[in-house]
Amino acid sequence: MDGADPITTAIEPKSQAMFGVRRFGAVNWLGLWTLYLKEVRRFMKVVTQTVLAPVISTLLFLIVFTQAFGASRPAIAGVPFIEFLAPGLIMMAVLTNAFTNSSSSILIAKVQGSIVDVLMPPLSAAELTLAFVAGAATRGLLVGFITAVTSAGFMLASGAPMRVEGVWAIGYFALAAAVIFSMLGVIGGIWAEKFDNLAAVTNFVITPLTFLSGTFYSVDRLPEPFRTASFYNPVFYLIDGFRSGFTGLAEANLAIGVGLTMALMIGLGAWCYGLLRSGYKLKD
Repeated sequence: MDGADPITTAIEPKSQAMFGVRRFGAVNWLGLWTLYLKEVRRFMKVVTQTVLAPVISTLLFLIVFTQAFGASRPAIAGVPFIEFLAPGLIMMAVLTNAFTNSSSSILIAKVQGSIVDVLMPPLSAAELTLAFVAGAATRGLLVGFITAVTSAGFMLASGAPMRVEGVWAIGYFALAAAVIFSMLGVIGGIWAEKFDNLAAVTNFVITPLTFLSGTFYSVDRLPEPFRTASFYNPVFYLIDGFRSGFTGLAEANLAIGVGLTMALMIGLGAWCYGLLRSGYKLKD
């Protein structure tokens, strides 16, 4: 006999068909949706900390600036100071929360050793990127929406109702900000080895970019070379474009802002994909 078992030979094709490699088509939609829901449920379980706290912080900024300085601040290009300030604060809430969600999710999983639970399922690098970014962007947009609603109520009570001049600008730049900073959070979370590393990124990169982007002021009031430097800050275009949707006032060319933010999304998306595909600092 040649050593071949006819019974085993007969069973093997069937068992391979039953327990072989699963095929999901081009996209593993179930796995992608499951990881997205996991990211959303992660921050919704502590909604007081992840959603309500940022909204209250933003409202405090709005109240302090308008009550303490609003009366002494002149209108900017015909736009009352409170109407100019509110969109900047809303955008700041969107991008900071989007960054925090993705970066903390990945870093905590690395520190706890549970990142393997994300890497082992049959999810491609593109699907992992999309799920992490979508989950973080959902938090950023949710915080931004609630902040916008509550800010509109405060402004209405103050006699300066929030206007809407361009819905497309509000929608596009809010989504772009959430996606861009979600991707930055993915990159930061993968790179960081401990929370001190992530805090350094927040303190030395994210915070300066947001505070020096015209959130609280018009860049036209800045002296040189700070005014020119502002136009090299990508966050300036996000805030300026988003603000123009409410006030109709844009300090930069909106077409440039759209082109730059699209390029950033493509570039950062490719960077996230490359890091997740290579397993950089994830599979050590």
